[in-house]
Amino acid sequence: MSEPLLLQPKPAAEGAPVDAKVSSRQRNRGFGSIAVAGLILLCGGIALYWSIDRKSHIGFVTKRISRGPVVRTVTTSGTVNPIITVQVGAYVSGVVQARYCDYNTEVKKGQICAKIDPRPYQAVVDQTRANLGVAKAQLVKDKANLAYTRVALERNQKLVVTKAVSQDVRDQSQSAYDQAVAQVGLDEATIALQEANLRAAEINLGYTDIIAPVDGTVVTRAVEMGQTVAASFQTPTLFLVGTDLTIMQVDANVSESDVGAIRTGDKASFTVESFPNRTFAGEVIQVRQSPQTIQNVVTYDVVVSAPNKDHALKPGMTATTRIVIDERADALRAPDQAFRYAPKGSAIEAPKEGSAKLWVLRDGAPQAVIVTLGLDDDVNTEILAGEAHEGDEAIIGEERRPSP
Repeated sequence: MSEPLLLQPKPAAEGAPVDAKVSSRQRNRGFGSIAVAGLILLCGGIALYWSIDRKSHIGFVTKRISRGPVVRTVTTSGTVNPIITVQVGAYVSGVVQARYCDYNTEVKKGQICAKIDPRPYQAVVDQTRANLGVAKAQLVKDKANLAYTRVALERNQKLVVTKAVSQDVRDQSQSAYDQAVAQVGLDEATIALQEANLRAAEINLGYTDIIAPVDGTVVTRAVEMGQTVAASFQTPTLFLVGTDLTIMQVDANVSESDVGAIRTGDKASFTVESFPNRTFAGEVIQVRQSPQTIQNVVTYDVVVSAPNKDHALKPGMTATTRIVIDERADALRAPDQAFRYAPKGSAIEAPKEGSAKLWVLRDGAPQAVIVTLGLDDDVNTEILAGEAHEGDEAIIGEERRPSP
């Protein structure tokens, strides 16, 4: 009886890397495990998706068509300013001797805000007044001489008739009289000139008092004590006085594309960064015709009134301004989103000018209605006519919802 044949593993070749072979088999088993796990996850995800899909459906997102205001506005930025600002300058040069007003000082018309050293101008006044006195004294002297030459002329005119004096003496008397008359006229002109010089000197002396020309508040001060001001070429501005700050204005920069719709009397409102939760009310009081070019953009200054009884607004504040150019107080309106919605696969038709297709939800199904459009404020659009009614649910989108 033959012995059973036993299979023995082939001995590894001498020097073969046994560990490397084992490691290769381990890697293959690892890759296989990852592939199996990925396949399981994929199948699970597909199963979960179909499970969720069977338990959900497509629903419509709607907003109700209602009545309410539709307001068309122009939004822009501007700057808060006093209605009237007056520059207070110096008409004469000199050193500022005193300053009586500062920022926020309430001033009255005629109040002295600063004083330039008056001594040089007082000296001119004194000198001119002295010159006037000299001229007046000279007039008195020359009038006395005129009286003397008149008497001499009259006497010589009588004596020449009786041949007591020669004609030459008489002519000399006439010449002396004429010269005296001319001198008196010259003296009177000199006095008038000196009086004018005195008035001018006194005016310049008065200009050393820098006074407020109007009632108001000092909003800018550009002078210090001891400062030298020079009025040789142009009047330097020392103070800027804003009149009644309880009534301010907003100078709004409106682009040329929007300014044509703005009219005087339009309602407006604005906010400032200092009071972000407060809205200030006003109205358009002026649309200025002069254009301004800012960074190659043409704008126009639209002036909006800004009541400021509590002095919350300060000159120079930046105001975000909304100007109402058209409005409907109680309009039938639908959200703008509804006019951008259309169900998938619906036919696209070009509506007539001024009308649009709107989808409303009726009996759980979308239904298209044609409406005539009115005013649009970028949030809601006015419906003037058509098959949409107050209370209809306008469809604005779709969403997946769980099935009941």
